Amino acid sequence: MVTIHAEGLDHKALNEAIRNAGDRCAVDGCLGQRFIAAGMNGKEIEISGTPGNALGAYLNGGTLTVLSNAQDAVGDTMNDGTIVIRGNVGDAAGYAMRGGKIFVKGNAGYRAGIHMKAYQEKVPVMVIGGRAGSFLGEYQAGGVIIVLNLMKPEDKIVGFFPCTGMHGGKMFLRSDCRDVVFPEQVTARPAEEKDLTELRPYIEEYAALFDTDAEEILSGDFTVVTPDSSNPYRQMYVAN
Repeated sequence: MVTIHAEGLDHKALNEAIRNAGDRCAVDGCLGQRFIAAGMNGKEIEISGTPGNALGAYLNGGTLTVLSNAQDAVGDTMNDGTIVIRGNVGDAAGYAMRGGKIFVKGNAGYRAGIHMKAYQEKVPVMVIGGRAGSFLGEYQAGGVIIVLNLMKPEDKIVGFFPCTGMHGGKMFLRSDCRDVVFPEQVTARPAEEKDLTELRPYIEEYAALFDTDAEEILSGDFTVVTPDSSNPYRQMYVAN
């Protein structure tokens, strides 16, 4: 595996080095460089340090693994591939993602999964092992968002205004969500056996990545959130 030393490189030079490094490479000393691996395909990249905004934007395949934290807009509009964050992630992770998977070991900031969408066989998935900030799944149109709250389960699993404008997709929250206020245009209900069957492969993949127990995770209480209106915006913006 080729190792690229990112110190002193701007994002253009760093991406050029990644493109020339073959199918597998490691990046060390990363310090806020934006757009790492943007639009790339088929690369296996391991990143030490902290990548800047828009890591894996428009990603078309391959695997990006960050060994610590990442900043905002991870996986912005990604089409395919896998992004693994072994720490926390900033705001707007998975913005408008339309394929692929994002796995975050820790917490996510505000607006994770905003404008997430699905098309035909492409179903984007984001799994957050900690908690999520406010506006989780804002305007979600498709795909699957999973929040596990494994780090500090005594904390509220999600901040304010989750699912605002949600009109597609599905969300799984590992909580009874008694302390969460959802908007009127969604339905929040306890998970049933069929929901856990759907959830299982994503949890098993998360558990394998981060060396934790899938069965223990699945033994918790889950709430399933889905849209229940064909026109959610009418309730928000039109006078009745």
